[in-house]
Amino acid sequence: MLFRVADAFFEKLPTACFGVVIAKGIDNSRNYSDISSMLDTCIETAAERFGGKKVKEESDIIPYRDAFRTLGINPNKYMCSIEALFSRIAKGKGMPHINPIVDLGNAISLKYALPIGAHDLRNVEEIDVRPAVSGDTFLPFGGTEEEAPEEGEMVYTAGNQVRTRRWTWRQSEHGKIMEDTSTVFFPIDGFTDYNLGKVIEARDDLAKCLAVIFGCETTCGIVTSENPKMNF
Repeated sequence: MLFRVADAFFEKLPTACFGVVIAKGIDNSRNYSDISSMLDTCIETAAERFGGKKVKEESDIIPYRDAFRTLGINPNKYMCSIEALFSRIAKGKGMPHINPIVDLGNAISLKYALPIGAHDLRNVEEIDVRPAVSGDTFLPFGGTEEEAPEEGEMVYTAGNQVRTRRWTWRQSEHGKIMEDTSTVFFPIDGFTDYNLGKVIEARDDLAKCLAVIFGCETTCGIVTSENPKMNF
């Protein structure tokens, strides 16, 4: 499995970094009370922190909004995933429990205030972060019709299959975590000049939880402008 971030991305966001966890041998068909409890605790903590506040003005969120603007993305229209999670909770809407892998990723995301994705790796050998090109397609989550991202939009891809649009905005139906998902790629997006330490803490915490709760194999890494790709 190769994870690679294009030079064109780092030219726009030179301090971006990506913590990576790959987990293999997960049984996502069971219920795990530890994960459910962890997510509930993180939701409660987030509600206490952000209740009645404007999430977009919080220090942990501002760097992502600034980065979105740098990438040509309007953060008022397309929120970074972590801002979207906190905004939902701040409005008293809570968060649904989906399945163990997704719930664990969301719990760690809330705990460290970082955007974290989760992608099923079946039949996938490479994941790239790069500008969208002609021929790329995206199937919206829950949708049935493919759409074409605008060329140049920063996306996560598996070949020409766009897995996440607008960097950390929204994931695709392709790569969705299902009950039979067993191998998962978790990217954790941050900045070397702002929250690199938290990215590494979140990465290691996530890897430990995966190993302890699921008893699965995990591999970790970090990708930066100085180390733009990793083989796992």
